[in-house]
Amino acid sequence: MRHGDDETIRHLLTDTEVWAVVGLSTNTARTAYAIGEYLRRGGKRVIPVHPTAPTIAGERGYATLSDIPFPVDVVDVFVRSELAGPVVDEAIKVGAKAVWLQLGVRDEAAARRAEDAGVPIVMDTCPAIEAPRLALSWPPR
Repeated sequence: MRHGDDETIRHLLTDTEVWAVVGLSTNTARTAYAIGEYLRRGGKRVIPVHPTAPTIAGERGYATLSDIPFPVDVVDVFVRSELAGPVVDEAIKVGAKAVWLQLGVRDEAAARRAEDAGVPIVMDTCPAIEAPRLALSWPPR
């Protein structure tokens, strides 16, 4: 069940620029790769965050969120639910403006910690689902 109200989702999809995608690798068969492309088509700067720190679409990757030397608007999380909590905590620590846990990723306790820290969180859904549902003309074609 999706967590996050329509206003927050609309804001994240339309008013943000830099998305750090945790779990984004060079494996083109992975959903994270396809959603990274989707976000780029929507005009987002997509920063790969993966232990191997790959460069994808010309964008340098980082092993952790803490390694990124500039502000991040949204941390988009493609890890198993049991691994999501520490990622949410790191997102809060580095000052991310929002967190998005992808479809199938849920951690209620981490969502409460984010909300308690004033960090909006969307959980258990995907930008490629939400943009059409909200009838956003996004990504631009």
